[in-house]
Amino acid sequence: MKISAAEVIVTAPGRNYVTLKLTTDEGVVGYGDATLNGRELAVEAYLREHVLPLLAGRDAARIGDTWQYLYRGAYWRRGPVTMTAISAVDQALWDIKGKVAGLPVYELLGGRAREAVTVYGHASGADVDDLLADVARHLELGYTAVRVQAKIPGMDSTYGLHTGPNIYEPASGALPKEEVWNTAAYLDFIPTLMGRVREEFGYGFHLLHDVHHRLTPIEAARLGAALEPYRMFWIEDATPAEDQSAFRLIRSHTVTPLAVGEVFNSIWDCRELITERLIDYVRTSVTHAGGISHVRRIMDLADLYGVRSGSHGPGDISPVGLAANLHLDLAIPNFGIQEYMGHRDPAAEVFDWGYRYENGMLWPSDRPGLGVEFDEEAARRFPYDPKYLPVARLADGAMHDW
Repeated sequence: MKISAAEVIVTAPGRNYVTLKLTTDEGVVGYGDATLNGRELAVEAYLREHVLPLLAGRDAARIGDTWQYLYRGAYWRRGPVTMTAISAVDQALWDIKGKVAGLPVYELLGGRAREAVTVYGHASGADVDDLLADVARHLELGYTAVRVQAKIPGMDSTYGLHTGPNIYEPASGALPKEEVWNTAAYLDFIPTLMGRVREEFGYGFHLLHDVHHRLTPIEAARLGAALEPYRMFWIEDATPAEDQSAFRLIRSHTVTPLAVGEVFNSIWDCRELITERLIDYVRTSVTHAGGISHVRRIMDLADLYGVRSGSHGPGDISPVGLAANLHLDLAIPNFGIQEYMGHRDPAAEVFDWGYRYENGMLWPSDRPGLGVEFDEEAARRFPYDPKYLPVARLADGAMHDW
């Protein structure tokens, strides 16, 4: 069975998504998510101009060989654009293989290791009281794990806050929004915030927080130590992880669990972190790290060192990408938790996904393949809408990590 046609479709039903459609000469269609927030058209162009011409006539069943062909066959390896494009092809081929077999992809990965996947939701607020109300709402919805973010007093804007009833989406505007960051205010506020959450709701649920790469290693160590009384499930992305060895310093000062990896795109980005047990959870996602085939290798390595999965899964991953992550989550032995935000309206007009949220978990469908269908006619009603992620500066105007 050969790949006979390939197409990249960019659509914006609530936010921008890039979807790859592969069709075989037997009429089987597979879909892959190629969304890279704020750089969607870079992946679309890489696929259309450099990848799709290579796929025509290839055996759709040879997933591993195609992966190696696209990775090793390109002298310029790795990077988010390349690996997101490879991921989309990989997902689509797994989708085709499942449909041909008449089985959901998790069955092809060895079958379920669990019945459903525990997820964490995102609670936020414009102040502490607003945040506490949102935590209460999540607990009422059945979440057993909640990430909390709140506006930092004295700062005009803060990462991770919902705008009204909408799912959090940081990308906006034709040019990047500039935000001002104050590390001292943040470090003073966050331990107090976590204390209020535990005082109000107790310890009967998992509590998570995203630092979003804002701190130096020693600042992250200070934060981790200050949060130890509140039994965090993790602090996420405590410091930029280009220098994996930086986590040695953090690890030496705190026992607060550490999670990192949503911006990683290959096993090489996290090899040191995993093999030296410098993190507890690796957050690579199927969409951004080479697809099911490559992320499975990352999770296999992590399992050898007691590191669990905690894959990235916000609104900027399409239902196809989230489904692909869900299939892998179901099959691996070292699953930890899955990020879940749902999807902004009117995403359901374009994507028909079979998984469902219930009682703090995502439950898979038994549809063959990845279990997500795509309505191309509906997609055409929602043209691409250029948006950028924000940037951050310090009060003196110097650039900072966003």
